[in-house]
Amino acid sequence: MSENPPAVYKTPNDIYLDIEASNIRFEKIKDAFINKYGHPPKFYARAPGRVNIIGEHVDYCGYAVFPMALEQDIVFAVSTNESSSYKMANTSDRFLDYDCNVETFQITGNQWYHYLLCGHQALLDEGVKKPVGMNVMVDGIVPTSAGLSSSSALVCCSGLATMFANGKSLSKLELAQACTRCEKYVGIEGGGMDQAISCLADKGTAKLIEFNPLKATAVPLPDGASFVIANSLREMTKSENPGEYYNKRVSECRLAAQILSKRFGHEWRKTRKLVDTQNVLGKSLSEMETIVENELHEEAYTREEVCKELQISDEELIKECLNPTTATVQTFKLYHRAKHVYSEANRVWTFKKICEEKNDNSLAVLGDLMNASQESCSKDYECSCVELDELTKICRESGALGSRLTGAGWGGCTVSLVPSAIIDTFMTKVKALYYETNERRRDRVTEALFATKPGPGVAVIDLA
Repeated sequence: MSENPPAVYKTPNDIYLDIEASNIRFEKIKDAFINKYGHPPKFYARAPGRVNIIGEHVDYCGYAVFPMALEQDIVFAVSTNESSSYKMANTSDRFLDYDCNVETFQITGNQWYHYLLCGHQALLDEGVKKPVGMNVMVDGIVPTSAGLSSSSALVCCSGLATMFANGKSLSKLELAQACTRCEKYVGIEGGGMDQAISCLADKGTAKLIEFNPLKATAVPLPDGASFVIANSLREMTKSENPGEYYNKRVSECRLAAQILSKRFGHEWRKTRKLVDTQNVLGKSLSEMETIVENELHEEAYTREEVCKELQISDEELIKECLNPTTATVQTFKLYHRAKHVYSEANRVWTFKKICEEKNDNSLAVLGDLMNASQESCSKDYECSCVELDELTKICRESGALGSRLTGAGWGGCTVSLVPSAIIDTFMTKVKALYYETNERRRDRVTEALFATKPGPGVAVIDLA
C-alpha cells in the first residue's frame, strides 16, 4: 500500500533475485565505504530506476502513466557523523567527491551531487530539524543519461537515506511527493512519474500512476511476452539545454491549454495543464483531440501571436506562462504538442484495459499501442532522434510486437514488447543490426541490451 512506509530489511537477499550477484555487489560497496570513511556503513538505502511502458510526456500535463520499476537501482551505503557534513562519494571514478553542511548547502547546478541534495532538501522541507551529518557511498547500476530515471532514483535514494538517518517517518507516497517537489531545484519541471514508481513499485507488477491526487494501481502484465530495454547509446539528460527540449515542451503544453481554455470562455490564468482544459470543458480525450485539430493551427505560434491570443504583454507571457529556461523562446508548436498529449493519455488507459482483459490478441494490440506512441513521440512531440527511430524500427523487424522510446527522449533507451518464445533470436538480431555496426556500440552491448522484470520500490537494509 502506498500509505505504508518504505520497507526495511536485514539483508540484500530480501530484495534481489540474483543473490550471488547482489552479495558480490554489496561487498564491493562496503569495501569502498570502509576505504573512504574508515568504518563500515550503518545501513543501505536503495531506489530503482524505471521504464515507462507507455505514457510519455503526459505526467506534467496531469495524465496517468504506465511505468514499472527496474531491477537495476541506486544504492547508498550510509553512516552518520558528528561534523554536520553531508559527505558524498561514488564507486565510479566518473563522479568526484563532494561534501557540504547538512543545513546551509545550496543547489546551484545539475552535477550528480545536486540530485542528492534535492532528496536531502525534500526531507528538510518535510520537517527534519537539525539533521545529522551523513557519510555516503553511492553505487548505481541504472544506465545514466538513458531515459531510465537514474537521476530521480538518486533523489529518492537520498531522501530515503536522510529520512532513515534522522528517524523521520514518511509513507512511500509522502516520500514520492516530497522528492517530486524538490527535484525541481535542478531546473526540471517534471510531473512526478519517476519518483512515484521508484517509491511505490511492487515486485512483479507494473503500475498505473495517476496524479492530483497521486495514486498507484497495480496492473498485471500479459503472459507470454517480455519487455526488453535497448539503449541507443545516444546520451541525453532532462537537464541538458532544457529551454530547447524538456522544459520547452512543458511550456508549449501549458500555452496550448491556456489558449484553448480562453477560446471557450474559461479563466485561462487558472489553467496550468492540458488536463485542466479537459476538465473545464467536460470532454473525453478523443473529443479533446478533435478540439485541438479544430482550434489550433499546425504552424508554430510566435510570441506575438500567443500574446495576442491571450491578450497580454510579453512581460505577462513570461510571468504567467513560461519559466526561466524558456523565457526567451520565440516560437511554440502548440497543435502538435497538445495532439500528442491527448492521444498518448488515451493510449495509456487503453493499454491498461487490454492488460486487464487478457484476450487472445492482447499482445498484438498492446504492441500496436506502443508503436503508435513512438510515432506520436517522433512526429508530434519531436522527442525522438535518428538513433531511437532506427532502433525501434530494428526491434520491430527483429520480432518485437511493439517498440517505442522510453523516458524524456532525444536519446536514451527503447522498450520493446517481445514474445517470450523468441527472446534469444530477438536479442541476436538486434545485436547484429544495431550494436555490431560500430565499435562503440559493440563494446557496450552487454550493458545496453537486456530483458527486465518489474522490480520493487525503495527500501532500507538496516545493519543494526
